[in-house]
Amino acid sequence: MSAVATTTLPSPLKVGLSRTRLEVKQFFREREQLIFTFFFPIIFLAIFSAVFSGTDFSGGVTAATYFTPGMIASGIFLTSFQSLAITIAMERDEDLLKRLRGTPMSPQSYFIGKIGLVLTTSILQFGLLLAIAGLLLGVDIPTEPSKWLHFLWIFVLGTASGSVLGIAFSVVPKSGKAASAVVTPVVLLLQFISGVYFVYSSLPAWMRTVSEFFPLKWLAQGMRSVFLPDGYEVNEPGGSWQLGTGAIVLSIWLVVGLVVAQRVFRWTRRDAG
Repeated sequence: MSAVATTTLPSPLKVGLSRTRLEVKQFFREREQLIFTFFFPIIFLAIFSAVFSGTDFSGGVTAATYFTPGMIASGIFLTSFQSLAITIAMERDEDLLKRLRGTPMSPQSYFIGKIGLVLTTSILQFGLLLAIAGLLLGVDIPTEPSKWLHFLWIFVLGTASGSVLGIAFSVVPKSGKAASAVVTPVVLLLQFISGVYFVYSSLPAWMRTVSEFFPLKWLAQGMRSVFLPDGYEVNEPGGSWQLGTGAIVLSIWLVVGLVVAQRVFRWTRRDAG
């Protein structure tokens, strides 16, 4: 009797990592998306640094230093929530998801690829923004290991929660063409009320209360704890960085996003039945 050859299929993780490489290559081929993702926060940081250069921030903090944490948080939210919500909606509308669903690739591998893309672009964007902020705008880069440990868990929680929420929100646009029109205003609204474009303590109390229900506020506040001087937390409305509360809120959004994404995610367009 001849031996029956058996083929061992690669693990979902291995396929997902291969999918990540493909996603990254495709991302860098899209010039418009590349420029928007990497240079939008940097351009805004430069603008705000110039506009508020004469503003008196307590503790000797410059405008560039104050707005850098918000731009980092905004960049993370753009590369995770906004990017995934728009691109997945477009891929669904173009029947790309339907075709991928018909291949041996598991859903886990597809999502590993998307999250791998988010991590890659977020790290590159952060590195570029920090280099320009430090070299050209005079922002003091933290050197304390404890601050970078804070940055690590804030970055991971913020990226993870933004990614799963983006996957879940991708079902909201009725078509790929409408995705940007639906997703972008939501992101802009959160940026305005979360202290990205304004000094957070100067916002109306009701606006700060609303922002506390959403992850971007806690992501921006956590980043301020990393990049602003020790003791600057007294200028926050609550008088502290509230890192514990921020970790809880981001974790809740991560769990909510996972549950909702599992329940509502679609591989086909709505009109496909």
